[in-house]
Amino acid sequence: MFTGIITDIGRVRSVRQTERDRRYEIETAWDTAGIDLGASVSHAGCCLTVTEKGHGWLAVEVSDETLSKTTLGDWGEDRLINLERAARLGDELGGHIVSGHVDGLGEVLSVVQEGGSRRIEITAPEPLHRFIAAKGSITVDGVSLTVNTVEGRRFGVNIIPHTLEATTLSDLKAGDRVNLEIDMLARYLARWQETA
Repeated sequence: MFTGIITDIGRVRSVRQTERDRRYEIETAWDTAGIDLGASVSHAGCCLTVTEKGHGWLAVEVSDETLSKTTLGDWGEDRLINLERAARLGDELGGHIVSGHVDGLGEVLSVVQEGGSRRIEITAPEPLHRFIAAKGSITVDGVSLTVNTVEGRRFGVNIIPHTLEATTLSDLKAGDRVNLEIDMLARYLARWQETA
């Protein structure tokens, strides 16, 4: 489990197709000596298993299924990505409960400056949009955000300067695809209502 609070911006240093999967090596500022092989790390909101590591880098292998359902299939060398290590019991829950399972791909519709923050409008795929509520939580490329507005499939978030500096959201522009994970509580509440 994760919280959607990004602790490093990694950089893809190599991409290689293997017999079964695609292998990515990611440079990180983390002390990788403290990361176990088999550990779960969120990469732009996608939970991946560390399969190899060295000083200042870690490697993950990604299946075709994950490549087809996330932005990971678009990643090339030098791509910057939001990284978060799995939460531990007792950690501060600064964002919201995040599984690291991408629910769908959104598309950035617009990015505008709005006062001291940057407003990003995103369209969500059907039927994912019905789980997104104003003042609820959503994860965009691994970042826990509060939804400000919802209109049909379109929703808006405002990004404060600190979040822009600490994540890759500052690089987003109209037409970009983003990994979306809806609030877990919203998913279960909707399922409960369907069966009630």
